Amino acid sequence: MAKVQKRSQSEYLEQVEAAIASEDNGALSATLAEMHPADIADLLEALPSGKRLLVWAQVSPGSAGEVLIELAESVRGDLVRGLDDKSLADAVQSLDTDDIADLIPIFSDEVISRILFAMSKRERQQLDTVLSYPDDTAGGLMNVDMVTIREDISVGVVLRYLRMHQVLPEFTNKLFVVNRNGGLVGELLLSKILTSDTDVVTSEIMLTDAVRFGVLTPASEVAAAFERYNLVSAPVVDDNGILVGRVTVDDVVDVIREGADQLLMAPAGLSESEDIFAPVARSTRNRAVWLGVNLITAILASWVIGLFESTIQKVVALAVLMPIVASMGGNAGTQTLTLVVRGMALGTITYSNARSVLMREIMVGMWNSLIWALVMGVVAVIWYKNYMLGLVIGMAMIINLIVAASAGVIIPLAARRLGIDPALASGVALTTMTDVAGFLAFLGLASLYLI
Repeated sequence: MAKVQKRSQSEYLEQVEAAIASEDNGALSATLAEMHPADIADLLEALPSGKRLLVWAQVSPGSAGEVLIELAESVRGDLVRGLDDKSLADAVQSLDTDDIADLIPIFSDEVISRILFAMSKRERQQLDTVLSYPDDTAGGLMNVDMVTIREDISVGVVLRYLRMHQVLPEFTNKLFVVNRNGGLVGELLLSKILTSDTDVVTSEIMLTDAVRFGVLTPASEVAAAFERYNLVSAPVVDDNGILVGRVTVDDVVDVIREGADQLLMAPAGLSESEDIFAPVARSTRNRAVWLGVNLITAILASWVIGLFESTIQKVVALAVLMPIVASMGGNAGTQTLTLVVRGMALGTITYSNARSVLMREIMVGMWNSLIWALVMGVVAVIWYKNYMLGLVIGMAMIINLIVAASAGVIIPLAARRLGIDPALASGVALTTMTDVAGFLAFLGLASLYLI
């Protein structure tokens, strides 16, 4: 039975910090023994690298494998290097096949050999099956540990068969009905088995139109289907309809969490597995590239401003007001971009309805631009007593907000078309476009009407 968290994570962290400070390994081990592996993983991620290694050394061998599965990739890699090959192989031996498959890429050849040697022939075949598919597909997510039955047997036989298993695989809420060739023909819910007469034949009560996934179905589509249909588990079939495994809700939750982390971290150029306590040199290297990209875009915006240097010198108020135009465009574009990237991730925005989305966002941008252009125009007139300046900044805001709305739709769609992650590339491109468009519109109109 899994341990239940008795204290809050902050309380556990304080207790562990105190045990480390007092060099009391006994208290540290006792605290860790109370904790669920997922809570230990969270704890390790919240500790600096030196303390992290001290805590990791006190994690029991029986929990080490489950803790590794729960850890972020960057943290997991550092801790794995601290274990000898035998300890590492022993730690993961009891994990499910799909979990072992997730860890295989970070193991040395020696560790992999030890793991495979301890496996049965059937387990090795199951591991080979999972490893043969990309990680971000249904085949890569699936677990091959499942219960199958035939369609011509009675409920009574099914019940006796289940009692023989004694312990069912985790998240078993249904059995999969297959034919003689292993082809999936339906599903039978456990709730249906328990409420049906024992002489009823499986084929009479099974579901034949339940959700199923091909082995190469993208993980994002699998996650969307689990959310839409409230699934706990679902079958995975190959191109011939042969049942090869099942996806369970615990793996789908990980996909959803990783997707959410990616949407949050990607605009800043960071990996969703970024370690807050990673070595300074590594973090510096990871962030330097994105800062360089941002510097290039900033230089481009500054170059545009430089083209109107003489105009700014003649009308100093332009230097005060032009950041407002760029900022409003950036914020409006970010609103649209966030909605579009999220819609693309959920599958509600595709190339087929992109035109409708674009027209809608342009209309929203136009109406917002009219409202705030009027407000800013009045402010500029009151501030500088210059009606033409108010007109210029109002027109520039209208132009930039419409450009921002258009860019917020077009940029992520174009990025996906080019095979680039929209969440990663769109933010910088949008900021550059709204800055350049805002400065060009404002300073260009000022050159025409104020000089």
